[in-house]
Amino acid sequence: MITTRLPMPGPGPRPDRPRAYGAAVPHTPVRPSWACRADGEPWPCAHARLALKAEYDRNLAALTIYLAGLLFEAMRDFYHLNPHDGPSPQQMYQRFLGWSPFRRPIVEPAD
Repeated sequence: MITTRLPMPGPGPRPDRPRAYGAAVPHTPVRPSWACRADGEPWPCAHARLALKAEYDRNLAALTIYLAGLLFEAMRDFYHLNPHDGPSPQQMYQRFLGWSPFRRPIVEPAD
C-alpha cells in the first residue's frame, strides 16, 4: 500500500494592503479576528475595498489572487479560533472574493 503525506501549505500572503497614505491608520486586518485596524468592521471593510480597487486598478487579476490567498489565511485563523461556529465557506467567499471586480458575466451583454 502506497501512502503519501502531503506537506502542510505554508503561510499565505501577508495582509499589508491597502497601503496607508499619510498619518491615517491603514485599513489592514488585525489577525486572527480579521477586523479592520482602522474602523473595526469585518475586513475587507468598504474603505479597504475601495482602496484595493484603486491600488490594483491596472492589474485586477493580481487583486483576485491576493484576496484568494488572504481568504485561505482567514479560513485557517477562523478554524483555529472556533472550528464549530465560524463563518460558512459561502460567507467567506462573499466577504473576500464576491465583491472582487475581476469577474466576467456569464452571458456577454448585447450591444
